[in-house]
Amino acid sequence: MHGHVLMLIFIKIKKLNIMSKAKVAGKAPQMKQLEEGKTYAWCACGSSENQPWCNGAHAGSEFTPNVFKAEGSKAAAMCLCKQTKNPPFCDGSHMSV
Repeated sequence: MHGHVLMLIFIKIKKLNIMSKAKVAGKAPQMKQLEEGKTYAWCACGSSENQPWCNGAHAGSEFTPNVFKAEGSKAAAMCLCKQTKNPPFCDGSHMSV
């Protein structure tokens, strides 16, 4: 049993190491006016030519867009570096990219 647990840990580590990192689409957030109740698809791969929104450029990769519904009408800082810990919103991660 001990060997089985170690093998599962090894597989998880291997998967983390082979995952692709998203392309940095920008080194600063992009301000967007979100409309309450509207559904958006934020590009998570960084390859969309319609940043910060998905255009399907992720096809064939392990990336998928972050689909969300705006909870209120407001201006929002959308992450373009794709390293945020709070997708789709900027958390300042671009400062260390």
